[in-house]
Amino acid sequence: MRAVRFVSEEVADPAMPLRPRPVARHHSTDVFTQIWGPSEGTLTCNGSLAVAISLAQTVTVCGSICIELRREDPLSLLYSESFRRRFVLSGSNAIISPLHVAASRGHTQFVKELLDLNLDLAEVVDSRRRSALHLASAKGHVDIVKVLLANPEMCVARDLDGKNPLHVAAMKGQVEILKELVRASPQAARAKVDTGETILHLCVKHKQLQTLETLLNAIKSQELLKAKDGNGNTVLHLAVSDKQFSIIKILLEGNLVDVNATNANENTALDIFVESKIENEDIGNILHKFGAKIGKDIVKGEWLMKKRDALMVVASLIATMAFQAGVSPAGGVWQDDSNGHRAGETVMAYNYPDSFPYFLRANTIGFVASLSTILLLISGLPFRKRAFMWMLVVIMWLTITSMAFTYAFSITVVTPKKDRESLSSTIFVAVIVWCSVMAILLLVHTGNLIATMLKEQRIKYITTKRIFTCGSC
Repeated sequence: MRAVRFVSEEVADPAMPLRPRPVARHHSTDVFTQIWGPSEGTLTCNGSLAVAISLAQTVTVCGSICIELRREDPLSLLYSESFRRRFVLSGSNAIISPLHVAASRGHTQFVKELLDLNLDLAEVVDSRRRSALHLASAKGHVDIVKVLLANPEMCVARDLDGKNPLHVAAMKGQVEILKELVRASPQAARAKVDTGETILHLCVKHKQLQTLETLLNAIKSQELLKAKDGNGNTVLHLAVSDKQFSIIKILLEGNLVDVNATNANENTALDIFVESKIENEDIGNILHKFGAKIGKDIVKGEWLMKKRDALMVVASLIATMAFQAGVSPAGGVWQDDSNGHRAGETVMAYNYPDSFPYFLRANTIGFVASLSTILLLISGLPFRKRAFMWMLVVIMWLTITSMAFTYAFSITVVTPKKDRESLSSTIFVAVIVWCSVMAILLLVHTGNLIATMLKEQRIKYITTKRIFTCGSC
């Protein structure tokens, strides 16, 4: 008594129970079992004649595969013109081919025979765009994967979810398979799925620690380690969210990821730990050990760096303006030595003896203040603190105000006497408005600084309390 197995195209996964509609006349040989393997849906036939197998007909594209048994050498199945025409298919909308079934069930010899007949069979995909390499990788059939890697380009083939065989192997924890695939196509490990996740994200998401370690040893790519998914999460974000301490330890102790990387919501791994109320002493301690910060501190640091760069540019520009106004003042300089003056001396000092000292003081204050700002910015002092940056901003306000007064004195010198009365009124109003604006800005910024510092201290207190509370649990 021998059993004959059949496969239906309606079944998406060859490993699932089969519901055949056979057309059979004789009993099967072991070759047929090699194709389909042990499964549900058997037809028992009596007899002892040696038979061969061929696939007769596909009823419809979405229907069942009907199988006809005939008397001939079983190996002729592989060379049957009818078999090749119906089931050795090319294109992206193929049915589940015998190669898919054999690869899924681990029948290495049959896979070899098929690929020897036609290597292009490795490129055939099913209705979900899965190749035979996808199925063999998911099932962990190392020998079949090695055979299928005769066409290494299939390592980058994607299914409907955007996953290539390396992604599938990583999700299933098939370490040996993964080694073979990475060796054959390292670039496939850098591909992202449709949701933006990398192969490392999938390892963490499916809790595959050994697979993750294998990939970290095989692929030395900072770009891959720093990659973020569609929500901006790094692998560290996911590991903290899933409370996977072992993975967190590997990532941080190996200095493989940025502990303070932010996601799309500007949250760091520490933010996720605090907001999720994760009661895990080890996670809280290791994040604290490696200097984890909350997202608002990171955003503040980025803001301060941008402010620092802006201050450097403005200070350099004002220093240049003040220097030029000092060596080439409005009204010019004397060109000869006569009438009590010498060549090179400023005309303003003789024609406007009362205003010139104020011009000189304002211009000097602006020049010295801008140089001081530049010096402080390049000195390496801890200007990441908001208080220090506030101090620099106040200095720059003083510098700009000084340059405004320098302009007022200079424009007075070059204005004809008949227009000075109207000019004086304009300058008087401008000075009042300017001083009012500066006073308002000073009060507002000082208030914001105090409020921000108090808020940050409160957040740090709550975060620290949360970490040490977990530590004492």
